[in-house]
Amino acid sequence: MADQHSPTAPDEYPRPDDQRRRAQEHPGTDRAMEPEPDHGEHSYRGSGKLTGRRAVITGGDSGIGRAVAIAYAREGADVVLSYLEEEQEDAELTAEWVREAGRRAVLVPGDITGEAHCADVVRRAVAELGGIDLLVNNAAYQMSQADGLAGISTAQFDRVLKTNLYAMFWFCKESVPHMPRGAAIVNTASIQASQPSPNLLDYATTKGGIVTFTKGLAQDLADRAIRVNAVAPGPVWTPLIPATMPTEELDSFGAQTPLGRAAQPAELAPAYVFLASGESSYVSGAVLAVTGGVPMP
Repeated sequence: MADQHSPTAPDEYPRPDDQRRRAQEHPGTDRAMEPEPDHGEHSYRGSGKLTGRRAVITGGDSGIGRAVAIAYAREGADVVLSYLEEEQEDAELTAEWVREAGRRAVLVPGDITGEAHCADVVRRAVAELGGIDLLVNNAAYQMSQADGLAGISTAQFDRVLKTNLYAMFWFCKESVPHMPRGAAIVNTASIQASQPSPNLLDYATTKGGIVTFTKGLAQDLADRAIRVNAVAPGPVWTPLIPATMPTEELDSFGAQTPLGRAAQPAELAPAYVFLASGESSYVSGAVLAVTGGVPMP
């Protein structure tokens, strides 16, 4: 019998040469992706690891965020989803999966590059769920630039930092006063934090910052018994990829990993469950690599 958290056998997932991939306009939508990603909709089975918990997930409409929302709900958590207004249809579908698991889903659309909106998401979570036990800083923005540094405008640099770093800082600062002892923060870092690609220089810079922030905040909040960790994915097939990468690179996306393919969002969710649950009660300040076999320091 297969592991209940394994969506399918690894060799059954699409490999780069199995199917051509279609580009999208940013921000990209899950419903338009080819091939269709696996978020664990038909496979993830919970076992009560997060019963009664209240979670805020940024970028919760699709990709890793949707997979985490589904897993958290099936583990017993209510979920607040933060996402861009253009992603409303994807967010509604994610909310349906959360509600099907018997948990509450609160949808809060808006742009997290503004501090006021981040504070509003937290206020909604506290007002509607009564507090915050789990914060998943997952939302991110990237835009590949073939010219590297020369191709990165100040506007792009500002957007990448505001989405990936500032928002994480704002969400943590607003959430911590409402988090009880035993709460957990899980940040989404990346293999780019230690192996930066020149075409993603600004994005990689923020991911390095997330790792440092995670390690420092874990020490800062230790006396409050709030754990802070990060997941560092390798290549993952989410809407961010076809919406921000050159079309000619899509078909080979993930082929460079030892496993020879990109991850599916469902393969990331168990790492977020582990870091949110009591099973990781002695883990804080850690970065859990989910990279398809690519070594990380």
